[in-house]
Parts: sequence; C-alpha cells; structure tokens
Amino acid sequence: MSTFSELVQSRRSANNFVEGVKIPHSELEEMFSYARLAPSAYNLQHAHYMVITDDTLKEKIREGAYGQYKIHSASAVIVVLGDKHAYLQAPEIYNGLKLLGAMTPEQYDGVIESINGAYIGNDAFQRDEAIRNASLSAMQFMLIAKDKGWDTCPMIGFNAEAISASLNLPDNMVPVMLITIGKDNQQKVRPRGYRKPVNEFVEFF
Repeated sequence: MSTFSELVQSRRSANNFVEGVKIPHSELEEMFSYARLAPSAYNLQHAHYMVITDDTLKEKIREGAYGQYKIHSASAVIVVLGDKHAYLQAPEIYNGLKLLGAMTPEQYDGVIESINGAYIGNDAFQRDEAIRNASLSAMQFMLIAKDKGWDTCPMIGFNAEAISASLNLPDNMVPVMLITIGKDNQQKVRPRGYRKPVNEFVEFF
C-alpha cells in the first residue's frame, strides 16, 4: 500500500490500456465500498455508478464517446451519474439517526425541511449538486483504484444524450463523466503535462 502522497503523485490519466485484462467483480465491489465514504452535501450521496464490462455494451458507450479507443482497451468503463432527485432519499437517510437517538425528532424535521427548501423547485441547483457531489465521489474512486493497482482516466468527451439512450437512463440521472479503468499500457505513457506552481493558482489572505 502506498502512502497518500505517493499515491497522489503516481496517479496518472491512462490513455491506453493493456487489452484483455479482466477486473474481478470482487475488486470492484471493494473499491466502491470505500468510494461510498466520499463526502456529499447533506450526506445525500448523489453519485450512482454503472460498471460496463460487457464488450457489446462497451462498444455502444464508445460510440457515444466519439469512438475513443481507451474505452475499447479498458477492462471496464464506468459511467458516473449524479442523481438530481437524491434529496428524496433524505427521510430514509436520516431516519436511522433519529431512531438511534442521535437526532431529536425536531432536529430531524429541521434537516428535512432545510433539504427540501434547497432542492424542491430548483432544477438548476439539483443538477449542479448532482454533478458536484458525483465528481467528489469519482475522484475518490480513482484514488482508491490506483491504491489497488488499477489505472483510470476520467472522460468528459461524450454525448450525454447518446449515453443516456444507450443505458435507458431516467431523466433524474445526469451523466457526469466516464471513467475507464484497467492496466495502463506502460509502453505508451506520455510525460506528465505542465502543472502550474502553487503561487499561480492559490491566493492566501
């Protein structure tokens, strides 16, 4: 297991994968068991994942991603979705705390009222929150994958409508990004791109 600083420095976006490498279902489940601990607003856990390993369906996703080869060579392509209606699960999420006595009925009612006030009738906020919180989860997943010896690449180059149609997604699920995962083809690793020094993107007050 790497130290966290080594992990961050070694994580790279893999643009080509070794073909034919299968990723065990048990390993995927383990990685997602850690990814579920990512932060989310009000603990609503907006992120939803669809893991595509079936070759035929992978090729359909590839079509919706403008034919990018990394989808073909990857062990799996993971569709990261954000749920615009995550707030509807708030009563279920918070009921356990109320039953345990960690939250009074008055506190419970206050939290639910606050969540509903922020989300209901605010479509733009629902979408923004779906994308924000799913992105937090996705970044955590990619670091977890690297720690387990898998390489990933986040992708925004896709037609969201085509992806939604291929997977028959309901309207409340927003395609946030694709993540390809597998073993990086080390023979084709590019040098790391330029990174701004800290003083160019951080201001201290």
